[in-house]
Parts: sequence; structure tokens; C-alpha cells
Amino acid sequence: MSIEVLNESGVEVAVKDLAALARHVLDGMRVHPLAELSVLLVDEAAMTELHEKWMDEPGPTDVLSFPMDELRPGHMSGGADEDGDADPGLLGDVVLCPAVAERQAREAGHSPGDELELLCTHGILHLLGYDHAEPEEHKEMFGLQADLLTSWQEKRGRS
Repeated sequence: MSIEVLNESGVEVAVKDLAALARHVLDGMRVHPLAELSVLLVDEAAMTELHEKWMDEPGPTDVLSFPMDELRPGHMSGGADEDGDADPGLLGDVVLCPAVAERQAREAGHSPGDELELLCTHGILHLLGYDHAEPEEHKEMFGLQADLLTSWQEKRGRS
């Protein structure tokens, strides 16, 4: 699995931890081991530009997802070949804004690192086709997100 984490935000971030989390999420979702993912951390100005251009929304946001090959988790239709094996491919890009994440972390009462892990997981789920516009979608996506983050914390010895 190729996971590239680039930090262009100007904020110190544990990029190796984010890469390990992304691998955990992709493994947990049974995404093909040859899939490629890019995680980009940007400053507020860059995130504002992306948010306005692609979402037609003002100001910066915390996370944006840009799917490429429309891969799906191994247990979902559309991402497996006739033998049931998930297809490799380019998953897409998750763009995170640590400055926005830091503010949200303060409001939520946890660390900026925990917020970035949450946002990275959220972004990957969007790349895999999950959404939260409808109540049932919201329940499914946020349930998966919570399960993946809990298993990540258990793996790392945190609870």
C-alpha cells in the first residue's frame, strides 16, 4: 500500500503517525494492499482556496476528499474482481488543515493530533464512497469512523 503524507501547512504534525493511521483504516476497510493514497496537510489560505473552488463554500474547512478511481472497501460491491479480490488503484487525496483542526480540537476537548486522526479517517471514508447527508448514511459512516478510531487507539495502547 502506498500512502504518501505531505505536510505543507507550516505546522509540525506527526506525519508518520498519520500514515500509520491511514494504513490501519485502509486495512480495516479491506482496501487492496496496492491501493495508493495521498494525504496533504495545508495552511488556511490553501484550504480556503480549495474549499471555495471545489465546494463553493467560503473560508477554510477541516478536511476535503478528492476520490480518483472510485475504489470501494473489499466488502462493498464495485471494488472487487470476479474472484472477490479488491481492485488496486489510486484511491485519491485527503486534504487536511491543521490550523482548523487545532481550533476544533480545543472546542472538543482533545488534542490536535486526535482531531487530525479523526479528520483523516473521515476523509478516507469519503474516498471510499461513504457520506453523511442522510440520517442512515450518517449513522453508518460515523459508526465506522468511531470503530476504526477505537481499534486504532487500542492498537497504539491508548484508550
